[in-house]
Amino acid sequence: MKRIFLFLITNLAIVVVLSITLRLLGVERILDANGVDLNLNNLLVMAAVIGFGGSLISLAISKWTAKRMTGAEVITHPANATEAWLVETVRRQALAAGIGMPEVAIFDSPEPNAFATGMSRNNALVAVSTGLLRNMGKDEVEAVLGHEISHVANGDMVTLALIQGVVNTFVIFLSRVIGHFVDRVVFKTEREHGPAFYVTSIIAELVLGILASMIVMWFSRLREYRADAGGANLAGRQKMISALERLRQMSNMPSQLPDQMAAFGISGGPGMGIKRFFMSHPPLEERINALRNAR
Repeated sequence: MKRIFLFLITNLAIVVVLSITLRLLGVERILDANGVDLNLNNLLVMAAVIGFGGSLISLAISKWTAKRMTGAEVITHPANATEAWLVETVRRQALAAGIGMPEVAIFDSPEPNAFATGMSRNNALVAVSTGLLRNMGKDEVEAVLGHEISHVANGDMVTLALIQGVVNTFVIFLSRVIGHFVDRVVFKTEREHGPAFYVTSIIAELVLGILASMIVMWFSRLREYRADAGGANLAGRQKMISALERLRQMSNMPSQLPDQMAAFGISGGPGMGIKRFFMSHPPLEERINALRNAR
């Protein structure tokens, strides 16, 4: 709750600063001089409601959505030694990380992968694929579980959703401002909104959305390094390195996670050139080197 409160306060401060900046730059005066009845304060509120609304709703139903999209089956009563070991390992690591016991699940996929999601540190889901269990030893699986537990302990799911809400707000707000400006100033529409507003707003939203996604993906990559370090603390550095090296050996396998879940998995593909800006995970080689060079 403290993380959410601080982040919302930060976002509110940013919104206020943006509003003041636009006034100081004379944006409202320019628009008013050209007959624009655009209320920036109301627009900011609307953009924040829309921007955060979708993001927070997605966070609230993230466990339900993840289970449906991946077919993950929660282990309520372990049916074999492997499931019992999984539950006990997660329980031990959750206790060490200071979080509530997450739900533990297995989803059917030949790709070695795992993910964690949930709306809080004490209401999370950790799931591993059947491919992970088949292709990795217990030490490597333990490290992967430590990585996912670290995501939960770091509050990464909440923070990622809130960052998405912030960028959504700015995308919606700025695209409407640009649309208003073009519609009233360039095309001289005097009443209501002309076609130029809608066309310009859509184009601006697409362009700004691409730029905003680069910010979200930058944070996603950053959190992977932190989760790797957390996994190394919970399971041991060499185990974490071995798990990442094993993932690298099998990196030619296509990801089976739905696009909506890709940022929450442990695997990441190679990235060259501009593609790097849109990667949710750093290349495995860089993650391995970061662990090896850690002090």
